[in-house]
Order: sequence, then structure tokens, then C-alpha cells
Amino acid sequence: MWEFSLHATRQAIARGVQSAEVAEAIQAGEVVENYPNDKYGPTCLVSGWTAAGRALHIQCSHPSRPLVKIVTLYEPDPAEWDETLRHRK
Repeated sequence: MWEFSLHATRQAIARGVQSAEVAEAIQAGEVVENYPNDKYGPTCLVSGWTAAGRALHIQCSHPSRPLVKIVTLYEPDPAEWDETLRHRK
């Protein structure tokens, strides 16, 4: 299970991302970057797709925790990521 930080909640509302889309992207996604020294504890970036084909990047605490915290989420910018949206240019 997971919870949204206040920042992630605000980002989801501003970007029109539904919680079901976050679940789909996480379940279909993969960890593409790790941030072991993040200021609030280790986090990672998950790249995934929703059932409707929307690409999402979701930064969250490591899945080793019983409750995963969603830190932020966004649609990746193709100018910054390769065509798979898994590797920075």
C-alpha cells in the first residue's frame, strides 16, 4: 500500500492524475533511478504506463517499506528522456 505526500497530492490534482493511474503505472512500471541519499530517506523513480497509455514518473520511498510514500509524480518530458522514458538524455 502507499500514501501520498501533500506535495504529491497537489501535483496529482494540478496535473489531473487519478490515484488509479498511479496504481497502474506503479504496477506496470520499473525503478529507473535510485536516490539513496534523498533528504527524507532513500527514494526511487518509477517509470510506468497507465492502462490508457499515459506515461508517468513517480518518485517514492523504496518498496521495502511496509507503506510506500509517493513523494511526487509527473509526466516525463520527452526532451529530457529517451524514447523509453527510462534513461535521461
